[in-house]
Amino acid sequence: MELQKELPDIFETFGEIRRNSFMVAKNQKEKDIPLIGVFCTYFPQELALAMGASTVSLCASSDETIDDAEQDLPRNLCPLIKSSYGFAKTDKCPFFYFSDLVIGETTCDGKKKMYEYLSEFKPVHVMELPNSQSDDGFKLWKNEIIKLKEVLEEKFNTTISEDDIKKAIVIKNNERKSLKEFYELGKLDPVPITGTDIFKVLNGTTFEFNKESIPNNLNTLINKIKEEYELSPKYEKKPRILITGCPLGTATEKVIKAIEENGAYVVAFENCSGAKAVDELVDESNPDIYDALAKKYLSIGCSCMTPNPNRIKLLDKMIDEYKVDAVIDVILTACHTYSVETLSIKRFVNSKKNIPYMSIETDFSISDIGQINTRMAAFIEML
Repeated sequence: MELQKELPDIFETFGEIRRNSFMVAKNQKEKDIPLIGVFCTYFPQELALAMGASTVSLCASSDETIDDAEQDLPRNLCPLIKSSYGFAKTDKCPFFYFSDLVIGETTCDGKKKMYEYLSEFKPVHVMELPNSQSDDGFKLWKNEIIKLKEVLEEKFNTTISEDDIKKAIVIKNNERKSLKEFYELGKLDPVPITGTDIFKVLNGTTFEFNKESIPNNLNTLINKIKEEYELSPKYEKKPRILITGCPLGTATEKVIKAIEENGAYVVAFENCSGAKAVDELVDESNPDIYDALAKKYLSIGCSCMTPNPNRIKLLDKMIDEYKVDAVIDVILTACHTYSVETLSIKRFVNSKKNIPYMSIETDFSISDIGQINTRMAAFIEML
């Protein structure tokens, strides 16, 4: 089919965004456009956008620099934390190198202690994230967002107006809507595209500096996929898998490939790489913009929250809407909050949704690919 030849090129374009954005970051520095490096979806990007700054996800999904990180950090630490620190320490991450400021959040103990060392290489501002989505937690987070706005104004000698924040909220909401429309293609049965391709696009957009261009780019891709699907679906029906758990990066793409090379398709990503970050919009009708931002970002169902009902709520909805046959929970080694939470997720998936569940613990190396493939083949055969 004609589209079958075109699609890989389109997907590769998104995959190349990260490589191309290295040069874009350099060009931005030459034009004195501020660049803010971030690690987590809790960072309210609207504030950076409102002051004309760009936001970029920092390198943190490869084992390339973990040996360097382990010279300073414990070996039995989450690979994402070690990778983050290692890229900063070795200057192998162009995004970190060009960043004027790095924003962190107290999502877990390992990260917040790592930020102390990270500040030796680059200015770092850490937002104090509450442990729960309580009323007191909300007040704390709203104050942290206002404090961040003041930090940005002082750091970059600028003024961030409420009107500019409102405009940025609309831009980010449009981006979220287009991302959601794209990954919801996974609701179709049979699937119109593979989970590998869905992930490639979602991951690629995190390295796109021009947020206003994302909806048009995605709409072009969505329309092309739909047109071809209406003519003739090219993928057969197979078991439908939802991935939850820790955020995925290029190194953990091996899990998606293991699922799809052993007889199933990944149709949904509930984690930070997928729906968790963009499922809810900022309320544009709320006159208190800081209240609106705090409500949206604090609603993210991360395992660092206790209790964490919003993760269950989103999982419940997605399992039904995507007609999921099984759930796979991807846990990064030594990620204690997600690891402990596997019990409650298993109970919910098995008892409440009556479908199979499996957790996979992995890191950023390739040493466990054989083991993952073996487990996945047995699990999918059972389905």
